[in-house]
Amino acid sequence: MGRGSGWILTFAQMQSLAAMRLRISLFACLILLFLGACAPVYQCGEPRPDNFRAPRIVMEVVDERDSLCTRLADEEALSAGLKVELDSLHEEHVELGKSRQALQDDYERLQQESAATTDELRRDLVKKSEELSEKERTLQEREKTLREMQAEIARRDSITDRLNSVLRNALLGFEDDELTVEVKNGKVYVSMSDKLLFRSGSAGVENKGKEAIVALAGVLQKNQDIDILVEGHTDNVPIKTAVFNDNWDLSAARATSIVRLLSDEHGIAPTRLTAAGRGEYQPRADNKTPEGRASNRRTEIILSPKLDELMDLLN
Repeated sequence: MGRGSGWILTFAQMQSLAAMRLRISLFACLILLFLGACAPVYQCGEPRPDNFRAPRIVMEVVDERDSLCTRLADEEALSAGLKVELDSLHEEHVELGKSRQALQDDYERLQQESAATTDELRRDLVKKSEELSEKERTLQEREKTLREMQAEIARRDSITDRLNSVLRNALLGFEDDELTVEVKNGKVYVSMSDKLLFRSGSAGVENKGKEAIVALAGVLQKNQDIDILVEGHTDNVPIKTAVFNDNWDLSAARATSIVRLLSDEHGIAPTRLTAAGRGEYQPRADNKTPEGRASNRRTEIILSPKLDELMDLLN
């Protein structure tokens, strides 16, 4: 039975109970009139006394009253039960209303949280997309720079290889123990022994050494993108003269003599030239043998392609 039906049944029962009470009251009045007493012989709902006697018409009225009293008691019991059920349903209705409101509040809160989360995710997505685009641009720029660097390194290696070939051809007239040409680390090393360039303990360039410098200068004049580092090296035999305090002094003076010769007599721009004295501290052979000491007494002219463009790319 639905809640609406419960309300209708209760209202109908109330009407029925009221009608029964009215009829019982009327029967009670009739009994009073017939018996001439101020109250009925026994109350409605009480058991009939065994010695109760009355005229037939009264007994009929009493029987109907007792029947009505029984029906009234049943109806009142049913009405009470229905009232209890109605009260329970009302309480349930109230609780369901509270639950419904709580669910509605939760739903609205979840909607707000969902909207906020969606907005945040959308902002994060936009931010990540922007970061990804920026990284892609950076990657493309780096790939471009890498290609340019590779091209510049290839150009440098090409220059070095060509320079090595040209120098070997230009210096063919010298013996291997006087002069060597080799490529190391992207640079061309022209190593000249001291017997080709200098007398022992001297920084003055000998005539045969000048011939080698002339040949070298001819190549350098035609290759302007080459930086020139001249390094003087000695063995570890100590030296002390009126001019030089030690091997370091001697090696620096010899490197400077070569630099001045290239600049003053052959027109090599001083901005391309660097002189360095290494003394005995970068030997390429063991100083314990005469051959090793002779190999260590040398002047190295290190030729490097200009790396300005490469350095700009690195920066």
